[in-house]
Formats: sequence, C-alpha cells, structure tokens
Amino acid sequence: MEKINNTNLLYLLVYLLMINLKILSTKMAEAQIHVKVGVVLDMDAYGIMKFNCISTALSDFYATHDHYKTRLDLISRDSKGHIIGAAAAGVDLIKNVKVQAIIGPLYSIQANFLISLGNKSQVPIITFSATSPSLSSLRTPYFVRATHIDSSQVGPIVAIIKAFKWREVVPIHEDNEFGQGILPFLTNALKHANVRVPHTSAISPSATDDEITAELYKLTRMQTRVFVVHLLNPLASTLFTLGARLGMMSQDYAWIVTDSVANDFNSMNISMLESMLGVIGVKPYVQQTRELDDFALRYEKIFPRATNYYSPDVYGLWAYDSATALAMSAENAAGLGSLTAYQERNTSGNSTDLEAFGVSLSGPNLIRALSSTNFTGLAGEFRLVDGQLQTPPYEIVNIVGGAGARTIWYWTKENGIVDELNVTSSSTKLGAVVWPGKGSSPPRGWVVGKKLRVGVPVKAGFTEFVNVTWNSDNSYTVNGYCIDVFRDVMAALPYHVSYEYIPFATSDHKAAGNYDDLVYQVYLGNYDAVAGDVTILGNRSQYVDFTAPYTETGISMVVPIQDDKRRNKWLFVKPLTWQLWLAIFLSTFLIGGLVCLIEYPTNSEFRGSRWYDEIFLIFWFSFSTLFFAHKEKIVSNWARFVLTAWLLAVFIFSQSYSASLTSMMTIQKLQPTVTDVNVLVRHKYRVGYSNTSFIFGFLKNKFNESQLIPFDTSEQMDELLSKGSSNGGIAAAFLEIPYIKLFLRKHCSKYTMAGPTYKAAGFGFVFPIDSPLVPDVSRAILNVTEGKEKVLDRETKLEGGKTECLDAENDLVPPKSLGISSFEVLFISVAAVGLAAAVVYLIRLFCGHNPNVLDNEPIIETEILELRELLKDFGERD
Repeated sequence: MEKINNTNLLYLLVYLLMINLKILSTKMAEAQIHVKVGVVLDMDAYGIMKFNCISTALSDFYATHDHYKTRLDLISRDSKGHIIGAAAAGVDLIKNVKVQAIIGPLYSIQANFLISLGNKSQVPIITFSATSPSLSSLRTPYFVRATHIDSSQVGPIVAIIKAFKWREVVPIHEDNEFGQGILPFLTNALKHANVRVPHTSAISPSATDDEITAELYKLTRMQTRVFVVHLLNPLASTLFTLGARLGMMSQDYAWIVTDSVANDFNSMNISMLESMLGVIGVKPYVQQTRELDDFALRYEKIFPRATNYYSPDVYGLWAYDSATALAMSAENAAGLGSLTAYQERNTSGNSTDLEAFGVSLSGPNLIRALSSTNFTGLAGEFRLVDGQLQTPPYEIVNIVGGAGARTIWYWTKENGIVDELNVTSSSTKLGAVVWPGKGSSPPRGWVVGKKLRVGVPVKAGFTEFVNVTWNSDNSYTVNGYCIDVFRDVMAALPYHVSYEYIPFATSDHKAAGNYDDLVYQVYLGNYDAVAGDVTILGNRSQYVDFTAPYTETGISMVVPIQDDKRRNKWLFVKPLTWQLWLAIFLSTFLIGGLVCLIEYPTNSEFRGSRWYDEIFLIFWFSFSTLFFAHKEKIVSNWARFVLTAWLLAVFIFSQSYSASLTSMMTIQKLQPTVTDVNVLVRHKYRVGYSNTSFIFGFLKNKFNESQLIPFDTSEQMDELLSKGSSNGGIAAAFLEIPYIKLFLRKHCSKYTMAGPTYKAAGFGFVFPIDSPLVPDVSRAILNVTEGKEKVLDRETKLEGGKTECLDAENDLVPPKSLGISSFEVLFISVAAVGLAAAVVYLIRLFCGHNPNVLDNEPIIETEILELRELLKDFGERD
C-alpha cells in the first residue's frame, strides 16, 4: 500500500512539472516578438527551391538562437512570372498584411516597382537574385542587394578576352532590363581594352525558335566570332541548341557566358552540355565548406527529389544568407523600438489606393541594423557596402562535354586571372581549355567570311607603282610595285585570305575618280580594301583605316638644273677654310722665325748687314719652306729637326689642297633653278602636280589656282618642266618622294629635287574602320619590308633595271672645304717639336753654353750689343 502511494506521488510530481513547463513555454511564446516578412517569388519549381532555402535558414538560425526574442514569420506570395504579379504581391503584403520587410523578387524586371513601393512605405526590399546594375540608379536606402551586381563580372569577362587577344566581341543579351543593364559597363570596359564591339544582339524573352535562328544567322554573316551571352535559362539553352544547328559551335567560334548561365551548368542535362562544348563561363566563387556540405545533405532529406527538382544553387545560398541576415537584424533592431507598428497616412477621400499605404515605423531601425550586419554565410562573407555585396573572386569554368564544367582559372580584382586563389601574381598558363569543335588552340576571334574585293587605281602615269592592263576579252591583269608589296604582305599573314583585284574604272577603262573617291568606296562598302599608291591622310582616316606605311614619306618639288657658267675668282682659296689658311700662315711665320733664331748664332747665312734685312730674311725663309724653295744651309741639329717636321706638314697640306681643288674644278657645277618655294609664289610661277594626287589641296594653300597645272604622266611632267613657266610650262613639279625618285632615275641629267621636304605619312593599304585585318597586315608589312633581298628585288623591278644615272642629289653636292679639325694632330705634332727645340735653345742660351759657335765668329752677346747699337743709331737719326 505504501508502495502504491509512493508511485502516485511520483506521477503527481511529473504532472505538476509538465503543467509548469507548459505555462512557462506559453509565457515565453507570448513574450516573443513576431515580425512579418513577405516573400515574393515565382512559385514554380525554381522559385520553390529559393523559398525552401529561406525557410530552412530561419529554422537553422532559431534552432541555435532559441533565446532570441524575435521570430520572423514568412508570408509568401506568388509573383506568377511577370511584373504585374510581383507588383500586386508587394501591394498586398504592405497594405494588407503590413509586413516589416520583403525578400524578393527573383528577377530584375520585377524589382523596380517593388523597390519604389518599399521606399515609399519604409519597408526594406531584400533581393538575392536581382542583379541588374540599373536598379542601383534608384538610389533608395530601403533597397538591399544581397547578391553581386552584374557589372562585377565585367572584369573577368574582359580579362578572358584580353588574355586571348581577341579584338572584336558581340554581346548577346536579353531584351529587357536585366539584359540591358550590363551593356554600358561591358562596352565601356571593352573600349578601354581596345576591343571593338561592332554589333549587339538583343533577343526577346518571348522570342520563337525562328526569331532566334534569324538573329543567329545574321551573326554568322559577320566577321566576329567571339560572343558574350547574357541570358536567362531556358532562353540561353535554346540559343545554344539552335546555334549548334547553324554550325556556330565549331572551331572558329568562342563563347563566353555570364553567371546567369554558368550558375546553371550543374543542373543542365547531358545533351544540353554536349551542345555547349567549349563554352567558357564566369560565376562567383563559393568555397566548399563543411557547413555547405551539411546544408546540402539536410536539404535533400527535408525536400526529397521530385520531377521538377532543383538543388540549391548560388542564388539559393544567397537566399539562405539573406534570411539569416534579416533574422539577426530584427533581433538587433528590437531593442530600438517596435517592430510591428505602422503609421497610417492622412489621405483625402479621392486619394488612390496606392496613396493609402501606411509607413512602417520599424523600417529605419531595421535597415540600419541590416546594413551593419556582418557574418560568414554559406555563400561566403556577408557584408553590405552601399546596400549591396562587394565583388567576389570569380571562378572561370569550361564545359568539357556531358561531364559538365570544370574550373580552369580564377579571377580576383587585385590579381586578374590566376591559376589558384591566394596568389600574389597573375602568371597564368592559358592552355587548358577545350574549345568549340574540340579545338585545342584558341580561336582567332574573327574570320574573313568571303573573298576580299580589293580596289586598285587606274592611272595613266607612274604605272610602275600600279598598272592595270586590259585584255581583248575585257579581262585584266594588275601588277606594279604596290601590288607586289600587297601580295607579299598577304602571303605573310598567319592565315589564308582570299582576295581579288577590282579596278576603279568606268566601262571604257578610264579612272572612275581620284584617289579620294577610291578610298571612299571602302567606306561605302563597295570594296573591302584598296591596294595601290594611296597616301595616308588625316581626312581619309576619319572614315577608313590605314595600315602601317610601306614607303618612305615626304613631299618635295622637282626643278630643272643648269650649268654654273660663272667662274669663281676665289676658287683657289676654297679648298681650305679661312681658319685653316690663317693657321698655316701663322705656323709658317712662327716655324720660320724659330729656325732663324736657332741658326742665327752659328750660321752666317741667317745674318744680314742691317736689321731689316734680317727681318726680311725671316719672312723669306718662312714662306720659301711652303714651296720647298729655301736655299739656306741649316747647321743646327735642332733647327733641322724642326724644319723636317714642318716640311712634312707642308707636304701634307699641299697634297690635300691639290686634291680638294682638283675635285672642285672637275665636278660639274649643276645648280637647281629654284630652291625656295617662296620664290615661286612671289614671282607667280606656274607649278605642276599629279592629276590624281591629293597634292592639289596641299598647293591651294600656297598658290593661286591659276598657277596650278595638272599632269597625268611622267612624260607630260618632263615636257612641262622643259618649257618653263614663261613658255606655257611649269617652273617646278610637286610630288611625293617615291614618284620623285622614280622620275629622277630617268631624268637625273635634267632635273633635281630641291626645296624643303614636307611631311607626309607615305603609302598604305586601306581597310574599313576597325577591320581586324589592319593590325595583322601592319605587322606583316614590317616583316616584309625588313627582308632586304625582297626589298632590293622590288626596287630593282620598280626602277626598270640598271640605270646610268647616279644619285642626283649627291651629284650636286660640292666637296667641303678642309678645316683645322682635319689636321689637328698634325698641328699638335709640329707645335710639340717646335716647343721642344725652343726650350732647349733657351736653356743653352741662359747657361752660356753654345758648342756650335765657330771660332772666327763673335759670340752671341757681341751680336746682341751690335743689334742694340744699330737700333740706337736708327732712333737718333729719326
């Protein structure tokens, strides 16, 4: 009995404890603050996956934070896949349910109205998948982008394009706010990278297969073969399926997709992946962590796979982190004020339904708490700056077939493309990519889709450069120096380019216009290129592109030459400069005086009966040495040494003088009739120019048009120059340097190039603006023109073989007068010998030692006294 009583007592205690726990839990539940949070999503299979991630995040969060006072209550609305559905859901949640925050919507095109609505009612709008940069322009504090903005992936996309040196790219985007938002950022970044965007392709989200096929067919007609695709699925999948049918997944093509496609690679079926073989994609890098693996396992247990099953992707992870961040923010904001209060607006009776919204009083506190929330979520670091997540590292993946995509590189804002993360340099091996068509080498990025139509000028003169010969059957052949260069350059390209020459001619085989007209045909699309003697000009480069020049540059004038009949009376002094003449005369006097001074004490032939006789003797002896005509006997060894050195110098002077004088007298003195353009202008002389050349516009700035006479051929130019300006001809002809050199090779005995050389860019080949051929052709020109043997062969062919004419410019250059610098060493040597002899003489003089004095001759002191007496007597007589 006692045992039964004890048992009843135990049951009673357990019962009382359960009642207390129930009462406690009820009180705690009553103390919790329930915050209503709206969720606006398309409730299809993909949207349900996002909602499941949000609800799982809250369950996980409160399971580890059961002590929190706040609880988020999710109220979902189906946006039904369009803008109106999202707007209606937002209106209902804010006006009727009075939610404190809204998570969603899925797409950028649905977000605009909802963001404006949240700003008006102070309700934070948190999106984890609306990535369009255009949403940032709304500048509302109540919009939170808990994802990465689309413009952040422009960096890795442009880095890929630069790495493979592609110069043209065509973006293919969705024709709505999502697709258009990235375009300004992408095109601007490509422009700074010197990558051209010749076309942008917009595809409507509702486009049919036929419409997409028509757009893709248009792209196949273009040269560009690099495409950046910014579409949503399933539109992107349809694009690649249809593109494969058109042969656009072959080795010539390169495809780059944004994260809107790359994030879905793991959910695509094998056939779809096979059709996208070789596609490169960029997507935000998500580190594989233990927490992420645990979440994936729990998700599959909670939400079993179904027919339309989607595993959580990166957007699902951002949805999970968004819900976590909002739960943390609600708890932090709870201590700052009510999280449930709404303030009704004062509205008039005729106000619209939208104007009757209340204003959430908790909105400001909630958005401040959300902006300062930092944590490490499943997708990585969650930290908002200016209301959005910052640019993450990007993963660059490559579809290798049915096996899916594999990571080939990474991209960071600091280091660009790298093989591995957490490295300090961007040294990357770009070779592990599978390209469309299973190619192993990167596509060139563009193709020459058809045979190039190369226009060539038709001209009557200077046909050595370009010559079109018509046959009886109306066919033609094109040859000449410029054509040879063009042929060699195209053959030097690293790929084959087919082309054909098309003369710029009328039906009667005459020129269809001048060179400006010919170049303009490229702009009009009638020609794909122009090969010929076309000068690179600034005004032409405004509508076409030129390659690097393949000839030397410059414009000058050709004038007749004439014999210089006037004999120069002072020609005999011109072989030497006046400085050298003066140096020789001074040296002659000094050396002669030194020899006389040394010989004077010991040699009677160097003494005169009177003092002025001795002075004349010094002059006579000095100048006689110039002609080796001195007859005085030299006794002193030092005098002989000095005289020997001087005579050697005199011999060298005389031989050099003779050679220079002979050269001046024998070279024909040909002089141009005019050397200054101002003389032509001042005397109103007539001048000529090539009829098809741009030089007419150049001369109009200097001459009156009545002075300008055109000519077509070199023969006409010769005839006009021979007549002269006063006889109906011209005084000078203005041409480009290549024409002048060719003309003077035939007429060097009659004409020469004179006057200044005006700058010109030379001859170049013409292509349409931004043609991808231009850089390659320019590089090929440099390689071709550096080959000496081929250059010489082309120039020999241009000159028509050997010519008896020498270089006309060199023929007219007289020998230069010889100067002191030519004999600097000789003067120094003679001076050194003379100085040594003078020093020895002075030492012996002051020491009183003179072994060379003759016995029957007075000593030097006596001679000096006699000279002194003579000078004294001469002074007294005066």
